[in-house]
Amino acid sequence: MKFVLATTNLHKILELRGMLKPLIKGDILSLRDFPYYTPPEETGGSFEENACIKAAHAASTLGVIALADDSGLVVPALGGEPGIYSARYAGEDASDRENRLKLIEKLKTLKESERIGYFECTLALATPEKVVKITIGYSEGRLLLEERGRSGFGYDSLFIKHEYSKTFAELDEATKNRISHRRKALDKLTISLEAIITHV
Repeated sequence: MKFVLATTNLHKILELRGMLKPLIKGDILSLRDFPYYTPPEETGGSFEENACIKAAHAASTLGVIALADDSGLVVPALGGEPGIYSARYAGEDASDRENRLKLIEKLKTLKESERIGYFECTLALATPEKVVKITIGYSEGRLLLEERGRSGFGYDSLFIKHEYSKTFAELDEATKNRISHRRKALDKLTISLEAIITHV
């Protein structure tokens, strides 16, 4: 059975493929390999609900083992914004930069001590029959009022993880992939993943 990353986001595909290569010997496909596939609407009220919607739909529709990621930045002092709307914070078709600029304007209204937040990543692993495992990972840190770094994506250039001096966009890929919220969620998924990849 094929293993598919239930996303078309190239950045997420590259990150997850890099992390999964030691575990999966076969091809790691993504929704980009199924141009006829129409993803479901993300109608959930949490990262977990949206991850499950995406994983279950891809797995059952395509007849594959699917891994879905739903993640974003949470700023408690902003009432949890941007949260599950991280990818469309400044509008449905907003670019990453537009989302960052909106966040910067919101952060300017906060005290420096309040400019803290965390990335949350929920991973959902599904077979065509059901969602078999859900895991969550976090990365806590502080937020900047100006962008730093050219790597990464989303809000990476505004986020400095606690105990680090560089933003996620300034870190090299190997370092980020070792300490990120996505890595933490994937580490918790390893046992369940190993139990089913023999069928991939």
